[in-house]
Amino acid sequence: MAIVIDGKLISQQIQEELALEVKTIKTNGGKTPHLAAILVGNDGASETYVGAKVKACEKIGFKSTLVRLSQDTTEQELLYIIKGLNADADIDGYIVQLPLPKHINEQHIIEAVDPKKDVDGFHPQSVGRMALNLPTYLPATPYGILQLLERYKIETVGKHCVVIGRSHIVGSPMSILMARNTNPGNCTVTMCHSRTANLKEFTLKADIIIVALGKPEFLTADMVKDGVVVIDVGITRVTSDSTKSGFKLLGDVKYDEVAAKSSFITPVPGGVGPMTIASLLVNTLKASKKEVYK
Repeated sequence: MAIVIDGKLISQQIQEELALEVKTIKTNGGKTPHLAAILVGNDGASETYVGAKVKACEKIGFKSTLVRLSQDTTEQELLYIIKGLNADADIDGYIVQLPLPKHINEQHIIEAVDPKKDVDGFHPQSVGRMALNLPTYLPATPYGILQLLERYKIETVGKHCVVIGRSHIVGSPMSILMARNTNPGNCTVTMCHSRTANLKEFTLKADIIIVALGKPEFLTADMVKDGVVVIDVGITRVTSDSTKSGFKLLGDVKYDEVAAKSSFITPVPGGVGPMTIASLLVNTLKASKKEVYK
């Protein structure tokens, strides 16, 4: 049976480490790290996620600012707010919560963020520096996955890693990070996606599988070999008669049957999810300390 990778525990450890460092910075008269978030509209999932970020900041001693904008905010109005955050010397890093309303071009917004404050790691400059293995802010979810692999001492050197999914948020950056000459890294990486033919042929050869498709219980036991490491990034809300809320959360992996063949596996919820906020906080501290851009 697999060792369950506890993202809640690791996220808590990271936040405790950050809290101690922030306390030392304040004691020595240094600048308190300051993270801002822009939330446009009233998307329920975004509200929950941004709220969790604000609470995490308060918990570890960061300053936080939440900029709430209405659903009908124009692209020009949002760009004006971003210009202000770029110029605000007290704000070390900020995020623009995605998705944005359909009338706003997300790429225009991402490119307007000052790369020095791009703690989400989505700006083209951040992506390019990541690909070149230069100092940068890594996207929060992929960075969180790297920290799970590192803290559980999962060997990646020379392993065959299959990434299922090619989004700019998880799949594409994961394929780059797992192939880099770093630790974790140094994998031989295969990126699979919705157009991959005979996907099972690839997954059966994989030592590490990272699934980020958004399709509940997509990866099944017959698709993996014994001893595989499985990182499940997917999270889908489905109706359920067995819970008080009337719904439950499922990952992209059919957990019970795949866990029986795995050496390590992340659960949903409680695996990759909690690491996203922890990684964002790490990036913000780096921004505050000018570790990436001197």
